[in-house]
Amino acid sequence: MNARPPEAAGAPAEDLSAGPVRVLSFGCRLNTYESVAMRELALRAGHEGAILVNTCAVTAEAEKQARKAIRRAARENPGAPILVTGCAAQIAPDSWAALPGVARVIGNADKLKPEAWAPAAPPAPVSDVMAATETAAHLVTEFAGRARAFVQVQQGCDHRCTFCVIPYGRGPSRSVPVGAIVAQVRAVLEAGYREVVLTGVDIASYGTDLPGRPPLGQMVRRLLALVPELPRLRLSSLDPAAMDEDLWRLLAEEPRLMPHLHLSLQHGAELMLKRMRRRHGRAEALACARRAQALRPGLALGADLIAGFPTETEEHFAEMLALVEEAGLTFLHVFPYSERPGTPAARMPQLPVPLRRERAARLRAAGAEAALRFYNARLAFARLGQEESVLLESPDRGHTEHFAPLRLKGATGHHGAVLRARVTAAGPDGLLAEVA
Repeated sequence: MNARPPEAAGAPAEDLSAGPVRVLSFGCRLNTYESVAMRELALRAGHEGAILVNTCAVTAEAEKQARKAIRRAARENPGAPILVTGCAAQIAPDSWAALPGVARVIGNADKLKPEAWAPAAPPAPVSDVMAATETAAHLVTEFAGRARAFVQVQQGCDHRCTFCVIPYGRGPSRSVPVGAIVAQVRAVLEAGYREVVLTGVDIASYGTDLPGRPPLGQMVRRLLALVPELPRLRLSSLDPAAMDEDLWRLLAEEPRLMPHLHLSLQHGAELMLKRMRRRHGRAEALACARRAQALRPGLALGADLIAGFPTETEEHFAEMLALVEEAGLTFLHVFPYSERPGTPAARMPQLPVPLRRERAARLRAAGAEAALRFYNARLAFARLGQEESVLLESPDRGHTEHFAPLRLKGATGHHGAVLRARVTAAGPDGLLAEVA
């Protein structure tokens, strides 16, 4: 589960509506990328007036929200065909096809193929997720009002964490060749974007299926060399067990690689990590965090963490709380454990759902405290004369290079601009600044 988004799984859908095809996208950044491509494919195939729902299977809540959205769309838009795809639809297509208003279910292996969207085409098969990744690079030119563009570099996962159903929906790991990635990045830069996020299900496994097995760091180094006009590059979730030496060198030496990493940690207790079948232990997680901070002082570290995993005791949970401070984590993506049918963890002794939610709330509170500490540290740097580079997502709001939310005094910029700003205050919601 390395493709986790900045948004919580199961949160209300991102409405990527633009023109005559409405898109409701659930889940990760990779889903957002694919939703933009599919909107264009559906439009080109003549599906004006259709509603496209891109589902997520990572939690039961994510599936519940998608089903709810489909039923609401059918009520509010009688007669509008609803097209369903994504991981949840891949795993259980019949149950999604039976929902009101659903005209077609399209499998993950086919959803980026133009022929799958032809009006006369039969429903695309959902049994084969082994097909090669279709990047649809030429389609991705607009990200629904976003200031940064997502570029898919990898798809699928070869690992089998005991809690995760995503490999069943996405298939094995497949990498996009660097030439196609370069073409995608150039296309979004020509469309006016100043920041690119490389995304996938498990991007740290990039290259294992390509000739020569080029690791992620080598691909990123080549991308930055071949596209010198790219000003800001960001990476989605990374498995701490798979970071290569090229990537570490780039983190230390390349200013265009943003000082912000998001790690797929999942827990802070050794026994829980073993029962999750993660490839790293607690010591490896701490070593990864400390190496990153030593190579890039001031780096912001995010992490995915699951509260209430089966058999988790209060002592195990305390170890995870302690990890937040010991590893210097800043931005937490917290999920109460959600059992997924067919996974090994679903057969383990389960914790009561209210306890899972209570621990998730405590973990989020620890994350809020950690984020506030980081914001105050940026304020202290500002008092020493340091400025922030901010990518604006509205006239007065954006994110810094460290991905800290920032609000400008007065609406002084425009969407997509990169400005220098001087921080004047910090609070629970981020930074307050003025244009430098």
